[in-house]
Amino acid sequence: MNDLFKGFAKAHAEQNGYLLAATLSPIASHSSSVKGDIKHFIKSNSSHQRSLDHEEVKGWVEVYAAYWNAIGDVVAVEDGKSTWTKVYESWKDVTSALIRGYNNFGFEAWTIPCLYVIGKYLRLFAIRSDTERSRSAGDNSGGAALIQDDFDPETEKQSQLRDCEQHLKRIFTLCLNDRAPLEESRKWGIYFIINLLFKTYFKLNSASLSRTILKTLSAYRGDMPALSAFPKSQRVTFKFYEGVLFFLEENYIEAEKYLVEAWELCHKDANANLERILTYLIPCRLLTTHVLPTKALLEPFPRLQKLFLPLAQCIRKGDLRAFDIALQEGEDEFVKRRIYLTLERGRDIALRNLLRKVFIAGGFDELKEGDTTPVRRTRVPVAEFRAAICMGSGGELVDTDEVECLLANMIYKDLMKGYIARERGIVVLSKKGAFPGTGV
Repeated sequence: MNDLFKGFAKAHAEQNGYLLAATLSPIASHSSSVKGDIKHFIKSNSSHQRSLDHEEVKGWVEVYAAYWNAIGDVVAVEDGKSTWTKVYESWKDVTSALIRGYNNFGFEAWTIPCLYVIGKYLRLFAIRSDTERSRSAGDNSGGAALIQDDFDPETEKQSQLRDCEQHLKRIFTLCLNDRAPLEESRKWGIYFIINLLFKTYFKLNSASLSRTILKTLSAYRGDMPALSAFPKSQRVTFKFYEGVLFFLEENYIEAEKYLVEAWELCHKDANANLERILTYLIPCRLLTTHVLPTKALLEPFPRLQKLFLPLAQCIRKGDLRAFDIALQEGEDEFVKRRIYLTLERGRDIALRNLLRKVFIAGGFDELKEGDTTPVRRTRVPVAEFRAAICMGSGGELVDTDEVECLLANMIYKDLMKGYIARERGIVVLSKKGAFPGTGV
């Protein structure tokens, strides 16, 4: 304990928030000391370096008393003598004590990294508690357990994480509503906490709730430091989640903008984060600019190679049957990552590439007298497109009406320029840019 409070004193002397936060890490060694001992250590270790007033000492005593109790539960659960639910409840007490410290005991803004540590582990302990409770509920069997579930709110999945979200919002409000000058403000902790809330909402499958946080943040934007003034790591995470939110709302242009910003800000060696960004940026680019990932881009990311390269190859070839198979084989992963429906639209690009092959294979019209520049044949029989679609679908027969419907859809989506002359059974394509963005 003495070493811990020497760290506490050093952090206060230097006003080093991250050093102070390290003293609240739940992996620290534990002790059975009581409040009186904690008060003695805080006073004796800080008095000769930087004085703390009586109220501030009282606040930190409450925090470390709750912390010591929580550490006891952490050690007990690692020895198999407690539960993660108990750890979570104890850590909630630490969280509440720290929040009271800012509200009632005058904790200074330089200490906000403590909020980072407390919030981070509160979320992790909530997840572990929910996992433990879910496993425990699954061990029960028989009708009695089923009847109990109807009345026992403790059996609700992710109930602890939902409870955690409420406490994270308390920290969010604590930072947001600080009226101190910016250089002494808790507002500098806002984006770390917002990112924790984003992670929590996504884990709860309630990503849309993130919009409420963003609207609240927008309302206070004039009183906030610029985002560019915050640590790069926080900006990357914030931009990533903003991009994913737009992605889930199918606003792919905005999603791409934020995901590209996150990609450019992200450290080149942070492969795990780069992989997460690419997971959504690749499907975005597929729809917005019809750009496919290259082998070189995916080389550092084996999992993404497995997910995206088969699809990319099928799209390039215009192989509809192989595309459907690749999409089906990766369905579980695509659904899990919430990109299945977006990738499914990539079939339109595969079809566009197949139809483009038919157009190119048609060659050029005969040169008229006086013409020197060859012009591609722009009147293509629907039957030729139908034959290609049947072959691309693995020999499956597709009737003419369905083919015309597919062609009309291509024209509507601006993947092909022209019109269908049904009475003549042909498609009349534009002489310039029949397949926009492909060079023909």
